[in-house]
Amino acid sequence: MFFFLSKLLPLFVYPLGLSCLLAIVALILLWKRPRLAAGAVSLALAVLIIASNGWVSAGLVRSLEQQNRPTELPKASAIVVLGGATRPPEPPRPWVEVNEAGDRVFYGAKLYREQKAPIVVLAGGRVSWNGAGGSEAEDMAEMMQVMGVPRSAILQDPSSFNTRENALNVQRILEDKKLDRVLLVTSALHMPRSVKVFRRLGIEVIPAPTDFLIGDGAMLAKGESWQEILLNIMPDAYRLSLSTLAFKEYLGIFIYRLRGWA
Repeated sequence: MFFFLSKLLPLFVYPLGLSCLLAIVALILLWKRPRLAAGAVSLALAVLIIASNGWVSAGLVRSLEQQNRPTELPKASAIVVLGGATRPPEPPRPWVEVNEAGDRVFYGAKLYREQKAPIVVLAGGRVSWNGAGGSEAEDMAEMMQVMGVPRSAILQDPSSFNTRENALNVQRILEDKKLDRVLLVTSALHMPRSVKVFRRLGIEVIPAPTDFLIGDGAMLAKGESWQEILLNIMPDAYRLSLSTLAFKEYLGIFIYRLRGWA
């Protein structure tokens, strides 16, 4: 139940869920408190407009992604790749597929092929309310073998469902195999929270971020035409999703700090 609530309740804090909640409040207040109802509707509209603004969404995402910019990576004992990057091979999919964060799998395989570490640890179960599908670790292992990573070099954590559990299970694997320093591969947006959680457990991690959503070119100072300005102001579903991802990470960092996990 706690796990379910941890997924459900934050939805009402994210921009879309918060706006819907305010709209429901407005409907309840409409007949007896029309001024309060109007205020709730105005606030809901403001949340949606601000969160789907091009400059706001890019700024929020970039504030997280730029905390761990790519560097020349040293060699390590293992490459740890966090889940959240695959879709299971359920019909009509003919095979495992990747989602927006699929760069994690490709980048982890690339680092192995560059001989950055002799072992790849794949961490991630699968949140499935009907119990269908295998783990994300299994999906990633299957893809990595196609990309040339031998099965003998792959270790799996198929039972973790959040970043904290990722780190705990990986810690056990590292201790069991007597591995120490690791390259941590996850999306750049997710890296600040992940690094904090792993280091809190005493794991020596070197950030190896990938899946950058905002490139440097998008933030260069330059004169914008009135068309660009207008398009950045207009509401956009993709930009709303970017802001939501950033809100999710900031909320996660806040909660993890409260619980002493980060």
